[in-house]
Amino acid sequence: MNGAVLLVVGVAWFIAAYFLYGGYLRRLFGIEPSRPTPAHALNDGIDYVPTRLPVLFGHHFASIAGAGPIVGPVLGAYLGWGPVALWVLLGCVFVGAMHDFAALFVSIRDQGRSIGHVIEAHVGYGGRQIFLLFTWAALVLVVAIFAILVAKTFVSSPAVATASALFVFLAPVFGYLVHRRGVSILRGSLVCVPLVFIFIPIGMKLPLDLTVMLGVSAAAAHSIWLLVLFVYVFVASTIPVWVLLQPRDYLNSYLLYAMILMGFAGILVARPHFAMPAFTGWSAELPAGGIASLFPILFVTVACGACSGFHALVASGTTAKQIDNESHTQPVGYGAMLVEGVVGLMALISVAVLARADYFSALGKNGPGAVATFAAGLAEFATRFGLPVRAGTTFGALAISAFMLTTLDTATRLGRFAWQELFLQKAGSEEGAAGSAVAFLRNRFVGTLVVVGLCAVLVFTGGGMAIWPVFGASNQLLAALTLLVVTLILVKRKANFWVSLLPMVFMAVLSTWALVQLFFKNLGSNAALVVATLFFFVLALILGAQAVISLARAHREGAGRAAD
Repeated sequence: MNGAVLLVVGVAWFIAAYFLYGGYLRRLFGIEPSRPTPAHALNDGIDYVPTRLPVLFGHHFASIAGAGPIVGPVLGAYLGWGPVALWVLLGCVFVGAMHDFAALFVSIRDQGRSIGHVIEAHVGYGGRQIFLLFTWAALVLVVAIFAILVAKTFVSSPAVATASALFVFLAPVFGYLVHRRGVSILRGSLVCVPLVFIFIPIGMKLPLDLTVMLGVSAAAAHSIWLLVLFVYVFVASTIPVWVLLQPRDYLNSYLLYAMILMGFAGILVARPHFAMPAFTGWSAELPAGGIASLFPILFVTVACGACSGFHALVASGTTAKQIDNESHTQPVGYGAMLVEGVVGLMALISVAVLARADYFSALGKNGPGAVATFAAGLAEFATRFGLPVRAGTTFGALAISAFMLTTLDTATRLGRFAWQELFLQKAGSEEGAAGSAVAFLRNRFVGTLVVVGLCAVLVFTGGGMAIWPVFGASNQLLAALTLLVVTLILVKRKANFWVSLLPMVFMAVLSTWALVQLFFKNLGSNAALVVATLFFFVLALILGAQAVISLARAHREGAGRAAD
C-alpha cells in the first residue's frame, strides 16, 4: 500500500462527507442562522463571548486535538494498518464528527450548558447529576495526567517550556488587540502568528532548563513545573476566555496546521510504501508486552481521530458559549473532527512504513514512544523537499507538546463548568432558592480550586497514574452517553434517530466490554484502578438505564400520538 494513496483518498472522503453527510445533519437538526446564540444572549465577557469563526475554529480544534489523534492511531497499529484506517475513515464521519456536531448543537439550544444539563430535560434531575459527576471525575483525571505529561516534557525538552511560556505571554496581546482595540483577525494574525514560529528557535537557543538554572535534580524540576502548571491552569480557567485560553489556542492551531501541511506535502512527495501488514489477526502482541484483541481494545485506543467523548465536553463546554452564529456549527463541530481524522491518517502512515520489528522497538518499554516516532516519521517524509531531519523532528515534537498544554488548560476550565453545574438548582426551581453555601460552591474560583486541588493530590500521591488506564474506556462510554441523549432528542422531535442510535449502541457495547475486561484484569493487583473502573461502570449503568426508559417512553408517546 502507498501512503500517499491512502492520504489522498482519505482527504477526498472527508471533503465529500463534510458537504454530503454534514449538510444532511445540518438539515436534520434544523440549523437557524438567524437565531441568537448563547454567546450573544448571555454575553458576560468571561465565558460567554461571541467569537469569529476562524478564531473559534482554531480554539476548538486545538482543544480537541492535542496529542490524541497521533498517539491513538500509532498505538492501535499493533493489529496492522487496515483496522485503524477503516476505523478512522468510517468512525470519524459517521460517529465522531456527528457526535461532536450534535453535542455542540444541543448545547447551543440549551444556553451553552453542558450535555449533563441537557440531560435533565429528557432523563431527569438524577440523570443530570450522575452525568455531571461522571464527566467531572473524568476531567479531573485528564488534568492530573496531562499535568504530569507536560511537566515531564518541560524537563526533558526545556525548549518546549520556553516556547510555551512565550505563547502564554503572546496570547493576551492578541486577545486585547482583537477584542478591545477592534483590530481585525487578519491584521492581528499577521503580527502574532509569525511570532509563534519565531518562538520555536528562541526556545531552542534559550531553553528553560531548571536543572541547570536552579541546580536541582530532574525529579525536583518536575515537581516545580507541576506547581507552576497548577497555578497557570487556575488562572487560565478563571479569567475571561478571550484573554488567554481562546487566543492561545487559536495561535497554537497554526502550529498544527503547519505540521499537517508539512506531513501532507512530505507524504505526497515521498509516496512511502507500507512495510507493516494490513492485518495481523483478531488479537496481537502489544509492543509494551501482553496480548490485546481488536474488539474492544482498538476502539478505546483510537479515540481522537475517530470518536472521543472528551470532544462533547469541549463542544458543550467552552465552544457553545462562544459560537457567533448557528451556521458555524457545521464547520466547527463537524469540520474540525474531519481535520483531526486527517491527522490520524498521517500518524498511521508514519508508523505503517516501519517493519514490525522496528515498530515494536520504537513503542516498546525502552523506545522513544508514540509522539517521537510520529515526529521522526514526518521529518523523514519532509526531507524529500529539503527540510533537514533534525529540524522536522524538533518542530513536530514541539508542536505536539504545545497542544498537550492546550488540553490541560481547556480540561481545567471544563472541570470547573461541570462542578458549577452540579450545584445548579433543579429545572423549574425559583431563582434565589439556593442558599449561600451553594452559591459559594458555584463560585468560579472555588470550583477551579477544587479541580486543581484534587488533581494535585492525585499527582503527588501517584493515584493519577494508577487509575489512568480507565480513561480510554470511560472516555468512549462518555461518547455513548452523549449519543444516547442526542437519540432521545431526535426521537422526541420525530426525526431520523438512527444517525445517533446505531453509533451509540456500537460505542456503548465496546466501551462497556473494555471496562469489564479492565476490571477483571486488575482485580487483586490494582485496587485503585478496580474501584475507579467500578465507579464509572456503575454511574454509566444507572444513567443508561434511566435514559433507555425515557427513550422507550418517548417512542411509545410518539407512536400513541401518531395513532390518534
